[in-house]
Amino acid sequence: MHELSFPFRAMGSPCELRLTGRVPEDVRRVAELAIAEVARLERKYSRYRNDSITTAINRSAGSRRGVEVDPETAGLLDYAETAWRQSSGLFDITSGVLRRAWDFKAGRIPGDDELEAVRARIGWQRVLWQRPLMVLPIAGMEIDFGGVVKEYTADRTAELCRRAGLRHGMIDLGGDVSLVGPHPDGSPWRIGVRDPRRPQEALVTLGLERGGIASSGDYERCMVVDRVRYGHILDPTTGRPVEHGLVCASVVAPHCLVAGSAATIAMLLGADEGPRFLTTLGLPHVWLGPEGAPGGTLAAPPDALRTPTAATPRPRASSLHR
Repeated sequence: MHELSFPFRAMGSPCELRLTGRVPEDVRRVAELAIAEVARLERKYSRYRNDSITTAINRSAGSRRGVEVDPETAGLLDYAETAWRQSSGLFDITSGVLRRAWDFKAGRIPGDDELEAVRARIGWQRVLWQRPLMVLPIAGMEIDFGGVVKEYTADRTAELCRRAGLRHGMIDLGGDVSLVGPHPDGSPWRIGVRDPRRPQEALVTLGLERGGIASSGDYERCMVVDRVRYGHILDPTTGRPVEHGLVCASVVAPHCLVAGSAATIAMLLGADEGPRFLTTLGLPHVWLGPEGAPGGTLAAPPDALRTPTAATPRPRASSLHR
């Protein structure tokens, strides 16, 4: 068996495929297909492209005509609606407009009037979604698939590899990981969740055979103004950074998409409610509290973590792997 590595960049992140097969040429062929699939989904859902479905929907804001979407996009919208309901409105793909108010690079804090104006354009409850028609009824509203599309792409790419005949491999899209299957000898992939306080070290190291892992954190982008720290995890219900939040959260799930949204919701819920939410999901997880103490079912790392069986609905998710 031959294990090959295919590094590339996509979705603003360094990515890597680690695929194993009997014939190297076949592995390379599947890798080309997988990388093409990542590129397809990036083109389709990027908010930066004029020809993406995201841009088409956002351009239609303010019109009751809306946009008819394809089944794949409809599935993502259905998932986003489910995550919004299960998070009591915190996981909201219409909240991306807040990035226009908060400029973390310039260290600019928006005023109350500005935030109120932006918040008037936020809220999945304002969206008119009835398959296949998507309507953003208020001018200036936007959707942003950024909270789901990278994790969804990781899962799609892993499934593509399996359908192409590969049984062993790992898809890593900027730290959002979906596994094709274990190593040929049945051993798990060793995946480390990076410690944000010590980036060269792992907070925990897990052994995964299949499923996915994703992380969310409040350590890569922030600003300090007048000695007050403002994190980039923004609460769509207030328009402001989450206060008393977790430093990071990582979740293991049967699908990377589920893991990613669960980790994001935990961050939005904060240091008190976030851990409780993760516990109710019944999925393996680890989090780092504001005082620097880890918690969660994976806080004391096991020798190997087997496939999770529960099925429940990111900064960058960080991983280190063998």
